[in-house]
Amino acid sequence: MDEMRRSGAMLEGHFTLSSGLHSGRYFQCALLFEDPHVGRRLTEALAQTVQRAGAVPDKVVGVALGGMLVGHELAAALRVPSVFVERSEGKMALRRGFQIKPGERVLIAEDVVTTGGSSSEAAEVVHRLGGNVIGQAALLHRTLGPLALNVPLYSLLEIDVESWPAEQCPLCRRGMPISKPGSR
Repeated sequence: MDEMRRSGAMLEGHFTLSSGLHSGRYFQCALLFEDPHVGRRLTEALAQTVQRAGAVPDKVVGVALGGMLVGHELAAALRVPSVFVERSEGKMALRRGFQIKPGERVLIAEDVVTTGGSSSEAAEVVHRLGGNVIGQAALLHRTLGPLALNVPLYSLLEIDVESWPAEQCPLCRRGMPISKPGSR
């Protein structure tokens, strides 16, 4: 959390999250990677968490856009290949010549997990190609409720940050201006 504050990655205001939920806090983890040494140190710590759990994959799949840097650095720390999924025509896809081999053990990487929806979409791509998702890894797990993807989640920081469906958002009711800083 200190690194989040120091880098300016923790924003306060009124935000629409990638999940569609609204929140008074947003975590812009890309700012952690502005200093490559900080990003590397954090993903190395995340790699140690994954290794201690015995969840070392054959490949890391980052979820574009936020999980690309995390996935790449995490894969480097784990000494395995790194690829990423991205949206194509509104759906997650593995492009750019990347491959998942049948039976490959895959770890899904994100910067922030709220509901796990993006990780779940990435897992569908991996499963369609014959891979086995063994877990998901994130720098931050921001809502401690149930996740869409039913595999272990490894994270450096777990914090329960309140978020609401748009129709229940108290910040909307107060007329507070909203922004959508995410990539989707």
